[in-house]
Amino acid sequence: MTCLSGKERNNVRQSTREMTVKKNISIIPANPEYDRTTRYQYKRLRVGAYCRVSTLQEQQETSYEAQVRYYTEKINSNPDWTFAGIYADDGKSATMIRKRDDFQAMIDDCMAGKIDMIITKSISRFARNTVDSLTNIRKLKEKNIAIYFEKEGINTLGDGGEMLITILSSQAQEESRNLSENVHWGYVRQFEKGIVYVNHKKFLGYTKNEDGNLVIVPKEAELVRRIFRLYLEGFSISKIAELLTEEGIPTVTGKKIWCPSVIERMLVNEKYMGDALLQKTYTVDFLSKKRVKNNGIVPQYYIEGNHEAIIPRELFYKVQEEKARRAASYREEKEQQPPEPKGRKTRLAKPVARGKYSSQYVLSDIMICQECGQMYRRQVWKNNEPL
Repeated sequence: MTCLSGKERNNVRQSTREMTVKKNISIIPANPEYDRTTRYQYKRLRVGAYCRVSTLQEQQETSYEAQVRYYTEKINSNPDWTFAGIYADDGKSATMIRKRDDFQAMIDDCMAGKIDMIITKSISRFARNTVDSLTNIRKLKEKNIAIYFEKEGINTLGDGGEMLITILSSQAQEESRNLSENVHWGYVRQFEKGIVYVNHKKFLGYTKNEDGNLVIVPKEAELVRRIFRLYLEGFSISKIAELLTEEGIPTVTGKKIWCPSVIERMLVNEKYMGDALLQKTYTVDFLSKKRVKNNGIVPQYYIEGNHEAIIPRELFYKVQEEKARRAASYREEKEQQPPEPKGRKTRLAKPVARGKYSSQYVLSDIMICQECGQMYRRQVWKNNEPL
């Protein structure tokens, strides 16, 4: 048995007395005027609404206008609400929030403290991307801003709402994936039947008639023929673009400056000889809508004689041969150029890029060095230094 000192015995008696003291606990009732799902009831909520339709078809436009009208009247008719605006995106996909301007503006206004609550038709109207949906809901929840989904009857500030929203958002995303696959399946079936879709508004030389078929625009077609001729005459792609810009000829979209990339795409576009290659690109992910060049990943469909040609087939093939020749010449010249000495910067003549090829000067691409086999290039010097 251990003996306690006098000081230790006093500490034990003090602890025993504290343990036997009865604590008086009182409960402070919640404020009945407070509801955390809608902030303070005595304060008029600043309420905004979000509307969206995914296409610009006539029936969708009617739905879009109806949504805007409905929510405007709904908010203004509630005496406890202050109208904070209608945010509406028409013809925008629900899977791509970054491309919905009004949606982004609405979130920014919420973060700036201009909105207390958002009402919208359903979770699928808000977003079909589960991650985007939950990210924005949580962002607003941290600011005590509610989102009310009418169809589901869910308030995001309510208890247990996030689990249900997660499930429903996943369902909405799956519906979007199925829809995307069905649309793609429909396009493939039409490709197999030889049905061609062309955006004629950005297609120099053609327009569409009442039946939806491609027809030639004579004035534009002559410009197309001239571009092909100039290339075969030795002009580079950059030089052709520069020439058309200097002459003040507008592009098919009305721009004053011609980009070399536009000329490049025209020279390899098989539609100018009356054919059509379908599915040149494909969608990698239905959520991001990212499209990439089809290098054999999915089937392609080539249709000969789909419409009237602007460029004769023989001329089109000559242009492709010339492009291949210039590309090979550039690669050969680049391979033969001596490497730059280590530790010293030299000003060797740079190989002429494919887009820079030009026969602007009389001896361009004609004189070849008998020692190394490289073509002579024009070089301007100033103050004993090459420019």
